[in-house]
Amino acid sequence: MVPELAWQWVQAGDAVLVDVRTDAEREWVGFVPGAVGLASKQWPGMQANPGFDEGVRAAVPPGKKVVLLCRSGVRSIAAAKRATELGLEAYNILEGFEGDADAEGHRNRTGGWRLRGLPWRQN
Repeated sequence: MVPELAWQWVQAGDAVLVDVRTDAEREWVGFVPGAVGLASKQWPGMQANPGFDEGVRAAVPPGKKVVLLCRSGVRSIAAAKRATELGLEAYNILEGFEGDADAEGHRNRTGGWRLRGLPWRQN
């Protein structure tokens, strides 16, 4: 789903935004205020987070959708698939927080949550 629709659902109270990036990514690159931070993979090594299933179930109240965000929209595909397997109505946010890398290997220039002007903060 496009980032703007995900944000509309969150604002309307229809969905919970779960950011599946690592704690370090959220801390250093930026985060969406009010999002649930729940890494799907852990640094170093990017191994699956053994607490993901329990965490995503706890984050999403009955009857709510979950929209999942990562850096570029790739990790969140797997996270949305897993949340769906757990019985949640789950959606991947296309383009992620930073978007795809451009021809020079830079992000935040070809899409993504930040480039689209949606709410975010940085510590």
